[in-house]
Amino acid sequence: MELRHLRYFVAVAEQRHFGRAAERLHMAQPPLSQQIRQLEAELGVTLLTRTTRRVDLTPAGVAYLDDARQILAAVDEAGENAVRIAAGRTGRLTVGCVGSATYSLLPALAKALRSELPDVEFGFRGEMLSPDQASALHDESLDLGLLRRLPDTSGLSVQDVRRERLLVALPQDHRYADRKRLRVADLAGEGMIIHAGSGRSVMNSLIHELFAEADLEVNVVHEVAETSTLVTFIAAGLGIAVVPEPTSVLHVPGMVYVPLAGTPGVDLVAATREGDANPVLARALARLMELVATP
Repeated sequence: MELRHLRYFVAVAEQRHFGRAAERLHMAQPPLSQQIRQLEAELGVTLLTRTTRRVDLTPAGVAYLDDARQILAAVDEAGENAVRIAAGRTGRLTVGCVGSATYSLLPALAKALRSELPDVEFGFRGEMLSPDQASALHDESLDLGLLRRLPDTSGLSVQDVRRERLLVALPQDHRYADRKRLRVADLAGEGMIIHAGSGRSVMNSLIHELFAEADLEVNVVHEVAETSTLVTFIAAGLGIAVVPEPTSVLHVPGMVYVPLAGTPGVDLVAATREGDANPVLARALARLMELVATP
């Protein structure tokens, strides 16, 4: 038995006439009659009663028609679903973001993806440190990471998203709050609030490198896990911080941002697993780059 036998039977059963069914199927009537007889012979039951004027269904034919319709509908749905998946219109994707991207880029990306791909199940994980995202990519709990460039990217494909300049986040009553710009040397002795160290944060390593190049020690007064906590501490007057520019979208009363001159900034990159051919991922990456390119 082949699917065409079911389609032939459904056409005859719905038309109640071999001639009209043959026209619907764009085939000659004799081969159609032969295929229906072969189907009945294989099943060992009579599905149709034939007269010179019309065709009627036997009780077995009525039951078989219902099942045949369901089978054909399931086959058609399977084919359509495969096309949707291949086109990246359905599936699942989990996206992770470092703190500054969580507030500056993730809202627009999430809105765009859910609007463009309503049948895709998206998961979004904000405030993830870069090494944590790399681990999540490797264990497949994350499909796309927006993170800082890591020293070891083995097993990952990395694509530049944008270069972000650095700012100094200050309490609004700080003596530097009215400055047009600052340099690393100006931060000597200042109590610094930074992200967690011990290799867990790229920003932590970057700040220590910047201070070392200026022959300064970093006076760490607080280590935090989340950017939202960092800016809250600054607004409370507990210290200052060096942050990527997109962090400035967090408008917390009691703090200001001043550009940090003489520094190269920090890269935001998109990381995926090497060889990941998920078409949803390809569409998400394309949409991400469109958003970044839009002023």
